[in-house]
Amino acid sequence: MQKLIPVVLLFTLIIPFKADADEIIKKDESLNLERCIEIALKKHPNIIAALSTVNVSQSKIGQAKANYYPQISWSSGYSKLSSVSSTKSQFSSNTNHSFDEYSSSATLSQNIFDFGKTATNVNIQRLNLNSSRSDLENVTDQIIFNVKQAYYGVLQAKRNRDVAAETVKQFELHLEQAKGFFQVGTKPKFDVTKAEVDLSNAKLNLIKAENALRVARVTLNNAMGISIAPEYYLVDTLTFKKYEIQFEKALDMAYTNRPDLRSIIAKKEAAGESIELAKKDYYPNLSGNASYSWAGQRFPLEDGWSAGVTLTYPLFSGYLTKYQVEESKANLNVLKANEESLRQGILLEVQQAYLNLQDAEERIPTAELAVRQAEENLDIANGRYAAGVGNPIEVTDAQVVFTSAKTAYIQALYDYKVAQASLERAMGVK
Repeated sequence: MQKLIPVVLLFTLIIPFKADADEIIKKDESLNLERCIEIALKKHPNIIAALSTVNVSQSKIGQAKANYYPQISWSSGYSKLSSVSSTKSQFSSNTNHSFDEYSSSATLSQNIFDFGKTATNVNIQRLNLNSSRSDLENVTDQIIFNVKQAYYGVLQAKRNRDVAAETVKQFELHLEQAKGFFQVGTKPKFDVTKAEVDLSNAKLNLIKAENALRVARVTLNNAMGISIAPEYYLVDTLTFKKYEIQFEKALDMAYTNRPDLRSIIAKKEAAGESIELAKKDYYPNLSGNASYSWAGQRFPLEDGWSAGVTLTYPLFSGYLTKYQVEESKANLNVLKANEESLRQGILLEVQQAYLNLQDAEERIPTAELAVRQAEENLDIANGRYAAGVGNPIEVTDAQVVFTSAKTAYIQALYDYKVAQASLERAMGVK
């Protein structure tokens, strides 16, 4: 029974996730990139966490505004009191008197003037809300990039798997030819053995390619925030389409659009307001209060009321305000340095992504030409062997070159798509 409990808990955890995934992705559904991004933005836990953080910041604005409104409280109490009376007379003794006391009161207090402390605090929380919204955008951008990278990773792995499967078929055909030539005595046993070794190596590569495809699919599911998903298909968009943009424009867009930069700017503004908020503690606070109370030893209780204003002026707080101001200034300096560091990091990201995009763009036509040349070379090698004038090493070398050329071309396409996604991420473009 004890061993059964973890299994039941496991199914309890897994079944809701699977059912949830089935609701979003239908079995054998064909997904394009936009659909995968849509799923991620609905299901990814980082999105949910960032949204909750925005709600927290929104609530803090309401908390800061609470000081604008009157504060009303009610209290009731009961006490058992005992008094001891004694005299110095030898004939007297201590007498213990006890009695009940009941009390109840309603109190109203209202902040009248605090030299803008409440307004400053509200403004700080609004800036923090802007920062958390920018953080949400930043999380969204990162998730979109992760989905793009994983999506193209699946397409790359699938094409590599197809290349590996095609290589297996080619070596199977070559093995049949070698066996046929050996049976009629035109080729030696070496050709058959060589073809068998090549076929075994090709099958091993196919196994690795199939596993790489499975891993790529798991990576995509994770990027979409789905633990378990039914079988689905992806629309193959791993094609070259030139992405036109100048580096200077890309950098300007990054400094304008990047949500993480906007977030830290909002935090910096909030830190500046925090300095002013800390300084407000040097000033007095004027508040009004009123209360109505009932008290007595028996019911009905005697009642009374009071009303007035209170001016509280801080005379000495052990230098607390001074150090709070210094802390706020130091925090502002930290955020200024972080902003400069982030700007430098943005510049580096844009430069790297732009250079990677150019590199992949230059490799694609060369890799495409290499595929055509390798395919032609393979056809020649296969034709020569089929005509009885070639050798198996020539065929193997041609097949290896052709496979490597196709893999390099697929890699160049993948690199270009990922570089484009990286550049869009660096620019803050959705």
